[in-house]
Amino acid sequence: MSTTTASDSKPDMKLFWACFIALVATSFVFGVRANTIGLLQDGFNLSENEKGAINGAGMWPFALSIIFFSLVIDWIGYKTVALFAIACHLISLVLTLRADGFSSFYWSTLLVAVANGTVESFINPVVATLFNKDKSKWLNILHAGWPAGLALGALFCALFPNTSLFFDAVWKFRFALCFIPVVLYALLILPCKFPVNERVAAGVSYRDMLKEVGAVGFFIIGFLMYFAIMQLAGKEASLTASLMAGAAIGLVAGLYTGSLGNWMFLLVLVIIGPLATTELGTDGWMPELLKLNGPADSPNFAAWVFVYVSAIMTILRFYAGPIVHRFSPIGLLVLGSAVAIAGLMLLSKSVGWAIVGASTIYALGKTFLWSTTLGLTSEQFPKGGALTLNGVSAVGVLFLGVLGSPFIGYQQDKDMHQRLEKDHGALLVKVEGQAKDSIFGKAPSLDQAKIKALNEADTQELTAVQADSKRGAFTDIAVLPGFMLLCYLVLWLYFRAKGGYKPVAIGGH
Repeated sequence: MSTTTASDSKPDMKLFWACFIALVATSFVFGVRANTIGLLQDGFNLSENEKGAINGAGMWPFALSIIFFSLVIDWIGYKTVALFAIACHLISLVLTLRADGFSSFYWSTLLVAVANGTVESFINPVVATLFNKDKSKWLNILHAGWPAGLALGALFCALFPNTSLFFDAVWKFRFALCFIPVVLYALLILPCKFPVNERVAAGVSYRDMLKEVGAVGFFIIGFLMYFAIMQLAGKEASLTASLMAGAAIGLVAGLYTGSLGNWMFLLVLVIIGPLATTELGTDGWMPELLKLNGPADSPNFAAWVFVYVSAIMTILRFYAGPIVHRFSPIGLLVLGSAVAIAGLMLLSKSVGWAIVGASTIYALGKTFLWSTTLGLTSEQFPKGGALTLNGVSAVGVLFLGVLGSPFIGYQQDKDMHQRLEKDHGALLVKVEGQAKDSIFGKAPSLDQAKIKALNEADTQELTAVQADSKRGAFTDIAVLPGFMLLCYLVLWLYFRAKGGYKPVAIGGH
């Protein structure tokens, strides 16, 4: 047997730390890719749009796997799902080391995302069940594993810096390091026994779980999933077809459950897309966005800032308990959104060592957003079990993979082209590449081979334009936590009118 009955007995800390290391492994791979994508772009002549597509492929398959396993995990068992995640991680890393261009990197990254989503599908409900009296605290501690893995991945990349001379050896060595945390979590998971989920142990039916999501929730999921599946098939998804697919799934769910969905859960689904782009999207792009704006005498500055921000998040999440209790989950989300806005705006104006101060504020703002949203979800919708808890993550990553990350790349290509066209027309003629397809239409591109052939003066001119363009991306991203702040204020006012924030018991209403 791989499961145990949930009870009030002492939580299995070995299982908790196995889940923690599994999350470290997923983010370690993410951090390595984020800090290596620039090297791959130069070596394999990838456009910003293709780079965005690879980053996106690291996101939306995560959502497909997490939704699928959240629907069946209580039937097939948590151990089975964990073993599948281990297999996908190992196979994806082997494929990555054999990759030789955009297509192969895209598909190996996609399989990594499946593995990551599978990990997320079992670790969140396991920890929520193990610590069902203090979910927000322990989900925050669990998700300290995410920035910890990012920091370690970026640190190893900084120790083995980008170099065209040993290009093949450097990027392959970086990805080979990913085997270490993957093998470690595999060894920790294998002997573990998993508890019965809190919802199942309380006798809440499968239909009642689906009711929490309801017709509207499944419409949102279906709408985004259609986009993702069309990307997987290499086809363009029309808005009309996506709406119809979402409506069909929502209709079936509504007829089966007789529910539109819990209104508060639906609001969380609306918030999580911008939140995912604010945190995970920025994590994926931050090294490249800062690469040209750091001190001239520190070539690895962006990677070290990435490590620094991730280290702050790791430490703060480990000490989340007193902070969550002081502000409540919703109060912490309001505060975090406001500080994240300030941090992103400062990053858009900062150069050199001033970036460190701006990054500190940004880190303080975003630290608790994702993990506290999971805590709020598990505490307010316990009847939703694994589906509501993981569904929030799935929608966030679907939004990011299908729309958020590719949009950042598209905006980068578009903004760079416009800046060159307006003030540097002669330079644009020298470096312009062929427009490439994207979900948002034709994306202009720069030809990396032509860029390498530029003389020193033109290279300096292009670098200056790229620095301004990449720094300006933070202003665009800051709009997202602004929207989140408004939504969180609505929830804060709602809880205040009810006498304050209180977790919902599994038998509560």
